[in-house]
Amino acid sequence: MNNAMRKYMLFFSLMIPMFFWAQYLLPNEETIFSFETKNGKIMSLVKDKKNEYIQYRFGNKNHVEMEFPAARTKESWKQFTYSSYHRGGGKQNAGMDLNYLSFTNNGYKYLLFRSHYAEDESLSTGVTVTDSKGKETDIAGIYKTIKGCMCNLEETEVNKEDFGS
Repeated sequence: MNNAMRKYMLFFSLMIPMFFWAQYLLPNEETIFSFETKNGKIMSLVKDKKNEYIQYRFGNKNHVEMEFPAARTKESWKQFTYSSYHRGGGKQNAGMDLNYLSFTNNGYKYLLFRSHYAEDESLSTGVTVTDSKGKETDIAGIYKTIKGCMCNLEETEVNKEDFGS
């Protein structure tokens, strides 16, 4: 193998991981909210830069295992419901910041969450998946890997729901 061929092979071997990571964010998209999970998965909520669609993606770094909704259309916004609650005042007022985004796919309810509680300074993020019988599976996220903010959904076309309803 000559030097030119080695350089060519090295270049493409370095490009492969970029190609796989890129499937979580297409050129016309931006990240709304994302994090890595404790079991090495990636959760990414993205939207078209022109607000044509919103889409949830989940999988490992080499493969998107789930995309919802499958169709990237304006109607996608109405398939998600956002709720949030904020109470300031720090520890003395039991301050908190809670953000939730839910959707249903194939009989499973998905609830993305990010929370901060001032009383104990606890931070958490993740996805709770509930099946049709009510059994919950929690997928814990790594808080320090969060990119973006679900709070940016306030000014979008997603359904809004009062907290706790």
